[in-house]
Amino acid sequence: METTPQFFRHGPSSLVRLAFFIQLSLVLMVVDTHFKYLYEVRQTITVILYPIQNLAYLPIAISNFANDFFITQDLADENVRFKQRHLIDSGKLQQFSALTTENEHLRKLLEAAPRKKSKAVIAEIRSVPRDPFNFTIILDKGLQNGAQDGQVIVDNLGVIGQITLTYPWSSEATLITDKDHSVPVQIVRNGLRSIASGTGKYKTLELKYMANNVDIREGDQIVTSGIGGVYPSGLPVAVVSKIKRDVSSVFAYIICTTIAGVNRNKQVLILSPQFHPDSLMDSADIYLEDKESEKNDAR
Repeated sequence: METTPQFFRHGPSSLVRLAFFIQLSLVLMVVDTHFKYLYEVRQTITVILYPIQNLAYLPIAISNFANDFFITQDLADENVRFKQRHLIDSGKLQQFSALTTENEHLRKLLEAAPRKKSKAVIAEIRSVPRDPFNFTIILDKGLQNGAQDGQVIVDNLGVIGQITLTYPWSSEATLITDKDHSVPVQIVRNGLRSIASGTGKYKTLELKYMANNVDIREGDQIVTSGIGGVYPSGLPVAVVSKIKRDVSSVFAYIICTTIAGVNRNKQVLILSPQFHPDSLMDSADIYLEDKESEKNDAR
């Protein structure tokens, strides 16, 4: 009786293998979602892969170092302009300090509770999503740097997102345009409060469940209201770009365009729930000192 040679024998079919791995994936997702058994595993894998991640970013670091080396002369001229600008801004900062002191004095007179001061950490964006349906970014600050789940991410223009997952030396932040993300906001013009929800589209938010006759106009600026204590009040979020009022609907269709974005700057700020402007200056000084020490070590 003829038998098939050993090297021509095959294992389970491709369809059986596919079904097995699909079932295994579903089991792992259910276990991770409901029982959180895999959290420690992810943390351990992240620690193990951290040196490999740094090695992967090494070509980018070398490229940035080369760019910094060749543009030194241009930076010298720019430094002169910055010094001139610094003199102008110093006068404005002195006026700001006086106004801050006056504001605190008025709060005491009104027996208002003083705002708690907290640190703002400057972080760099390591990667941005290439997938149009992915609205998370990776930052180079993690648990070891004081980053925590729930902290707010901003740039020089306004709110970008919120930290949703932290690792020892890095963290993930979800952008406010994510369809599962919402931000308590208010209209600057009239103080009207609402909730800005992500739409899953680039730079697009929606104000849901607002009456058809609501007092809102195109061009109205939207800022954080501070309701809930997660997002500090007064941070710029978006501008109303489209309003559609349908008499057959109870609610108006209101679309907003975000002000900030991860495509503008490499550096962002990680804010605590109760952010104070003074901590911005402290964080900037610490960041500049760290960068200066890195340059000195490189020399």
